[in-house]
Amino acid sequence: GLESLNDTTAQALAMHKGGLSLGGLKSLNDNAAQALAKHKEYLSLDGLKSLNDTALQALAKHKGGLSLEGLTRLSNAAAEALSKHKGSLNLRGLISLTDAEAEALTKHARRLELYGEAAKALVLARKRLAKK
Repeated sequence: GLESLNDTTAQALAMHKGGLSLGGLKSLNDNAAQALAKHKEYLSLDGLKSLNDTALQALAKHKGGLSLEGLTRLSNAAAEALSKHKGSLNLRGLISLTDAEAEALTKHARRLELYGEAAKALVLARKRLAKK
């Protein structure tokens, strides 16, 4: 499968009508992330194990559903950016969340998928915020 994208290919794929699953990608540069963020439908990048904050901030602007199931960790900045994502968000691969990351993700207004310790952290953050 496709393991990496150059910027031109990412721009062409972003114009695809319908959902786009690029689960074989192992890496994604910032420019390719910006291009893919312009895709209008569901976008699955589940093969990515990590992404830098700049790439995640770009992908957070994607307006359709976004699946990043391969990610195991987020930074505070990435969690804050993803909290503003306008579509459904799959982060089921996250192993855990810090309090700050969990509190940021409580602001996500659409469907958010988390499992295990990350899901527990989100529930606890919502309880803490409800008491304030």
